[in-house]
Amino acid sequence: MGGGAGGFVPPPPPLHPVPSPDAQPEQPDWNIPSLSEDEARNAFVEFASSNCCYSDAPAKDGVITNMQSFNTYRYRLETFTESRTTEWKTKPYTGQNVDAGPQPAPPPWAIHVQTPEMFKDREDNVKVPNTSSVKPCHICNATGKSPCESCKGSGKKKCTSCSGSGRRLEESCDTCSGTGNESCMACFGHGTEECKTCQGKKQLEMFINLKVEWKNNLEDYVAQQASGIKTDNLTSVTGKRLFHDEQYMVYPVFGFPDPNLSQASERMVREHQSNFAKTARIHKQKHTIELIPITKVNYKWKDNSHVFYVFGNESRVSADDYPATCCCCSIM
Repeated sequence: MGGGAGGFVPPPPPLHPVPSPDAQPEQPDWNIPSLSEDEARNAFVEFASSNCCYSDAPAKDGVITNMQSFNTYRYRLETFTESRTTEWKTKPYTGQNVDAGPQPAPPPWAIHVQTPEMFKDREDNVKVPNTSSVKPCHICNATGKSPCESCKGSGKKKCTSCSGSGRRLEESCDTCSGTGNESCMACFGHGTEECKTCQGKKQLEMFINLKVEWKNNLEDYVAQQASGIKTDNLTSVTGKRLFHDEQYMVYPVFGFPDPNLSQASERMVREHQSNFAKTARIHKQKHTIELIPITKVNYKWKDNSHVFYVFGNESRVSADDYPATCCCCSIM
């Protein structure tokens, strides 16, 4: 530990071998059934009904004039990392054991911390062994008291009855006896309150804290598609899984029918493994390819043409130009 808390602690070299191209996607299966008109309308009605600012009339009574199916690939790479930082911390001393002495503190990455569920964000804080000691509270000079924040240590505040004038209705104020001040209710006129740092204990335990952060670093690539739906809409849905691989470090996808996806996989895997290994320990990676169904639906409502989209396994709906919203939605 070198006698102090050093902030960011670089990870040790990886112990696992370089990944090999064992798992690769097979020829995609495009057998995703087309959405029926009834299914599209039901999804549209549910969408409109769930929005308090929408009338469901266009969804129920609009005339569907055309439906067109689109599919797009989504490649997703997830890299689960662990990073460690150290810093000095204090807490009120209430008689707990302290362990600072001749025994040196262990290096941050030598401290055992239980790894949580993979690909889930989490943060743990661990007191580093052999670093805790007791010292007087530096905030209150070991008195256990600090100036009252409400009255700035005076014990008095402006009288609320006479606004500090000392008089009410041309007579001396009864509340403050004409002084214009009354006792501070926060500190009961003492001018001091319990020290927030030591909580009145006068002493602090000082130790080095190890903060361990596990993070799932997720990145998506969505292949170009001509449906017109905004790509951001697709982040919240799932598709038909075509490929999944999970290991310490994954190998980029190659030989996929869409060369742009293979190129994106190669770039993303390279960047993840290079960038994250500098600042964290990589525990595991996984990548998937999904085929996301998209149906573009043209419909007419009151002689005007509109469009909505039904997408993903969840049959989510996007309708940016929904034609019947209430006044409050228009204003917003």
